[in-house]
Amino acid sequence: MNSRPAGMTRPDGTPVRVLVVDDEPDLAEVVTGALRYEGWEVRGAGTARDAVRAARDFRPDAVVLDIMLPDRDGLAVLRELRASQPHVCVLFLTARDTVEDRIAGITAGGDDYVTKPFSLGELVARLRGLLRRAGMTRERAAGSLVVVGDLELDEDAHEVTRGGEPVELSPTEFQLLRCLMRNARQVLSKAQLLDMVWSYDFGGQAHVVELYISYLRKKIDAGREPMIHTVRGAGYVLKPVSR
Repeated sequence: MNSRPAGMTRPDGTPVRVLVVDDEPDLAEVVTGALRYEGWEVRGAGTARDAVRAARDFRPDAVVLDIMLPDRDGLAVLRELRASQPHVCVLFLTARDTVEDRIAGITAGGDDYVTKPFSLGELVARLRGLLRRAGMTRERAAGSLVVVGDLELDEDAHEVTRGGEPVELSPTEFQLLRCLMRNARQVLSKAQLLDMVWSYDFGGQAHVVELYISYLRKKIDAGREPMIHTVRGAGYVLKPVSR
């Protein structure tokens, strides 16, 4: 007899909340069952309209989102979710697996991508990884305040400030910045960042790292002396501003 897996909860001990959005009832039922087996609280939605309404009422920690929905494109739904819940983790579940689709999903704010057909074990593992990176669960390592120059990152509170001003980051942006700050003054290659942030080779697409570095620069360095630097042919490095 299989034992029930160790539960992953929110920091306050309540169950993780996941919204599953897919218009295939059988598939949605299987995914929902697997997530409930994890001890998580799960809700489902079969249309974009229901998904937006459910997200507003349910306030999920993560969303499993099918791109191809009957009434609206899933990418548009994602943008609406990000506008109201910037820290929610989003895992795409789709039959489309071209490079263009991946880039479109990431540009819209998605954190990860699983292609149909898929294994339930992989899907659950990806979600657990997203939630850990977002600092939404008790399973993450004990956090602390990381400080580089006037940039501060609170791993427990999932907050970032620069010069005392708050900076809003998505879960993946937060983890990328955390890696750069914990390795301040050390050049990290794109391959290293793919492994450290995404925990797997994202289709070998180094431009995923470039894309998120550009996001961070707009939020961290905009209007200020830059801290994130490109080392040609080597990677990226974060350094405090010289005084």
